[in-house]
Amino acid sequence: MGAEPRVGVYICHCGINIAYKVDVEAVRDYAATLPHVVVARDYKFMCSNVGQEMIINDIKEYNLNRVVVASCSPRMHEKTFRKACEKGGINPYLFQMASIREQVSWVHEDEKVATEKAKELVRAAVFRVIHHEPLERRFVDINPNVLVIGGGIAGMQAALEIADAGKTVYLVEREPSIGGHMAKFDKTFPTLDCAACIMTPKMVSVGQHENIKLLTNAEVESVEGFIGNFKVRIRKKARYVDEDKCTGCGECAKVCPVSLPNEFEYGMNERKAIYRPFPQAVPNVFTISKEGYSPCRNACPAGLNAHGYVKLIGEGKYKEAFALIMDRVVLPASLGRACPAFCERECTRNEAGGSIHIRLLKRFAADWYYENVGTTSPFEPVEPKDERVAVVGAGPAGLACAFYLARQGYKVTIFEKEAEPGGMVRYAIPEYRVPKDVLTKDIEVIKSMGVEIKTNTPVGEEGISIDELFSQGYKAVFLGIGAWKDRRLNVPGEDLEGIYTSIEFLKQVNTGQKPNLGKKVAVIGGGNSAIDAARVAKRLGADVTIYYRRTRKEMPAFPEEVEAALQEGINIEFLTTPVGFEGNGKVQKMELIRMELGEPDESGRRRPIPIEGSNYKVDVDSVILAIGQIPYSEGFEKFGVELNRNGTIKADPETLQTSREGVFAGGDAVTGPSTIVEAIGYGRKAAYYIDKFLKGEDLKQVEPYDANKLPTVDKRKVFDRKPVEVVARPKVRELPVEERITNFKEVEQPLTEEEAQAEGKRCLDCAGCCECRQCEAACEAMAIMHEQRDEIIEVEVGSIIVATGFRTFDPTPLKRYGYKKYPEVYTSIEFERLNNAAGPTEGKIVMKNGKVPESVAIIHCVGSRDEKFHRYCSRVCCMYSMKYAHLIREKTGAEVYEFYIDIRSPGKMYEEFYNRVQEEGTHFIRGKVAEVTDIAETPEEEGKLIVVVEDTLSGKVRRVPVDMVILSVALEPAVGAEELARILGISQDQDGWFIELHPKLAPVSTASDGIFLAGCCQGPKDIPDTVAQASGAAAEALSLIMRGKVEIEAATSYIDPEVCVGCQQCREVCAYSAIDYDPSRGVCVVNEALCKGCGLCAATCPNKAITLKHFKNEQILHELEGILL
Repeated sequence: MGAEPRVGVYICHCGINIAYKVDVEAVRDYAATLPHVVVARDYKFMCSNVGQEMIINDIKEYNLNRVVVASCSPRMHEKTFRKACEKGGINPYLFQMASIREQVSWVHEDEKVATEKAKELVRAAVFRVIHHEPLERRFVDINPNVLVIGGGIAGMQAALEIADAGKTVYLVEREPSIGGHMAKFDKTFPTLDCAACIMTPKMVSVGQHENIKLLTNAEVESVEGFIGNFKVRIRKKARYVDEDKCTGCGECAKVCPVSLPNEFEYGMNERKAIYRPFPQAVPNVFTISKEGYSPCRNACPAGLNAHGYVKLIGEGKYKEAFALIMDRVVLPASLGRACPAFCERECTRNEAGGSIHIRLLKRFAADWYYENVGTTSPFEPVEPKDERVAVVGAGPAGLACAFYLARQGYKVTIFEKEAEPGGMVRYAIPEYRVPKDVLTKDIEVIKSMGVEIKTNTPVGEEGISIDELFSQGYKAVFLGIGAWKDRRLNVPGEDLEGIYTSIEFLKQVNTGQKPNLGKKVAVIGGGNSAIDAARVAKRLGADVTIYYRRTRKEMPAFPEEVEAALQEGINIEFLTTPVGFEGNGKVQKMELIRMELGEPDESGRRRPIPIEGSNYKVDVDSVILAIGQIPYSEGFEKFGVELNRNGTIKADPETLQTSREGVFAGGDAVTGPSTIVEAIGYGRKAAYYIDKFLKGEDLKQVEPYDANKLPTVDKRKVFDRKPVEVVARPKVRELPVEERITNFKEVEQPLTEEEAQAEGKRCLDCAGCCECRQCEAACEAMAIMHEQRDEIIEVEVGSIIVATGFRTFDPTPLKRYGYKKYPEVYTSIEFERLNNAAGPTEGKIVMKNGKVPESVAIIHCVGSRDEKFHRYCSRVCCMYSMKYAHLIREKTGAEVYEFYIDIRSPGKMYEEFYNRVQEEGTHFIRGKVAEVTDIAETPEEEGKLIVVVEDTLSGKVRRVPVDMVILSVALEPAVGAEELARILGISQDQDGWFIELHPKLAPVSTASDGIFLAGCCQGPKDIPDTVAQASGAAAEALSLIMRGKVEIEAATSYIDPEVCVGCQQCREVCAYSAIDYDPSRGVCVVNEALCKGCGLCAATCPNKAITLKHFKNEQILHELEGILL
């Protein structure tokens, strides 16, 4: 400004808040001596009309162009005095405020020190205001929509009042239903009104109101913007039920096999995985609990839903279990016998009695289906498609790919070079593990889908070319050729007669041949193929020894197979390997060398190192080499299919497409030797991408296979959910060793129906919902959506009301009260449900043994007024405790003992209710309870819970025996309050409650303009106070809307384009997204409509290109100069 600064200084007494420690007149007189000060005054209440008029008049009379007020905090009255300046005719930003109450009189005892400090702060304010510049006041339109966070009684009250005024409200509730805690109450004090009778009409009104957009099962993720213009990002969590279609009939819950602790009833009974929290829930829609995937499911390479079919078998639904199995894998009966059962290794039951027999349950379901239904597909046929697909190889991968393509309507032909389909399952797995008639039934199911299998028809170098397949009209090809080529040792004498490879040997036996092995047979290797070969050779009458170059710990074979081999009399020599064979045309001796383990190799196992000079020889009649396999992939390269160096087919790890378009590959041909279930998983995955390919979709852009896969459930949470009974895993029946080693009868015996159901019932339901799909079948409205995902909803609102309520204190750490130790110790909220007509006991006050208690203790202040937990009073505990006393006396006639510290009954009719309960015969004992114990000292205490307390009125320690104890627990901030405070930019007090702007002047406002508080999120309060505050918050929001416009921060940042280098560090730190980057000029630009003037960008800028209006360096430095003089 060009005019000479003319400053008026005004010192407030604040009644005596400032004047009792500060010599106000002395400060005034000192201010009058400061440069550019034209007038200096003091007044008892500067914020009053008289005080403000004084400023207005002086501006006009003395031609003031700057004003300083020394009084309370700027948070209180800065806006008040800016308005006075504006009325006087000067720009409101030519004003400065000095806080001499909060920063002086309230913090200093010495009057002289306080007065001197007040002078310094006034001087600093004067030095600063001289350099102020006028700023342009800015206004923005207010969005009339309102966001209410929390659907309890406070949130509903606020939402209804705003909606009734014709404004749109977005009501966000994190639970599946609105209602909050009040929906759990039986009666409300002091009138004993039915809580449901009060709540239900409000809930229905909210659900039906045309102006309320109800978003349940949702949480606020982010909030951007400013008062009048907030942009809110809301995550609506997947309910897995279509809210628009669900009728709330409940048929889904009737068929659900999963029972979980009922959170609404605090675990006192169970609910189904698909559930409605309570009968009056709004919306009247069911929700499915999915906590992730069970460990068994995610452990399966094929993604088989073991949790689902285990539960169905436990319920006796075998046909449904078979269909669920076939949804993810083929060859279920074979897998039920030969699957490595990775699922069982991860089963949570391993920590409580042993894994469930998941594999045997799969076998049970398949065997039952084939016996009772047949070998037809469990799936209905679909509309056939014109496209044809060729599958090369009838092993697990090829059969799976064919089946799942046929299920989608494609015409599939499998080309198999062997005489019969089945691949390794038929030719390499012994009959005693998978009988061939079982495999045949599995394949018949696949053929029932219309899959054509051409045997004795090789594809590749020795048969039909891939080019010919395409020329015959096939639109895609899947290569599932397996890994049939045995690796060799490459040592002298390896080509002698009597030396077999494992696949060669097992294939001969499985096709009915009987190799002449002689008596002494050596098997080289430590994998499953080696164990199978050894056990087969044993059944052919040989003495068998396995030679393995590492120790048993490193053997890749399944431990149970190794143990079975040892039981059958097979020897295993570790840390040794062949270096040559000797014989006259036929092998007679084998030379070996001892090994020792070195550092780990690429497999993670320790590398075997030969021990020099440790060679030795053994006599042998036959040798079986089982050291691994690779695919017969020669010749495919000429058809445009690239190979890896090890001979496996090179395929995209996600889409499985090879280097040739339209040709896919999976299973052992890609991975090398693996397991049946892994190969099947590849086949199904290939079918998914072949379908997308045939539809003309870009495979790199389509939704990934298993995109809906959920993370694995934390096993610790399963055990935290409820106590888990240890139930031992039943022993599997097997043929006795002496009986089985002379033949190829199936060794492992099946589960009986009774055993199968019992095993199914051992499941711990780790994931919650098991996705058995029974709810889908039961839902006529077709509302179930198992593939539903979280939805992100973005809304724009002008104001926000926070009504997130509270949670109850968990008294578990207070061991002395016996919570969770003694069954008859309840928290107050648990008792609310026990006493509720819709609760677990239908409102009957009974103990867990079904008996009515004859005496009940109610312990006050559990977690409240406690130095170790919460020092504050929760305000409602005394009254609800007395409510319980009345209801217990009324329903049971039991003796009731109230153990209290102080009775606090400050509300309307509260003291009268207290008197009533006393008159009804409730015993009031003043004193903090020391402990609750079941250790009896007298005959009267036997079988009782004894409450030990020091009666402070009598000065005696008392022992009161009772049948039931109720803990009146504290109220705590709601779960997630800290995160919500961060998102909204509002503050919390030391106990975690949200802080209002001012306890008296602005009890529902926060420091963030446009954000208001309602109910217990601000602190403990009863229902009447909660409703009143909610109405107040609604009134504040409506008042804001009615203004139409709101003033926003004028002190914004400015970026000098001549200095800015476009590093964009300012953009990274801006919490309000108020800075944009202009690529045409290479500089950053401030969006003043979004800027809140926090100054973080200015502090961050390395080039000092950013200036914050009203907080320029010159202004701040002169203010500091005023303090330091």
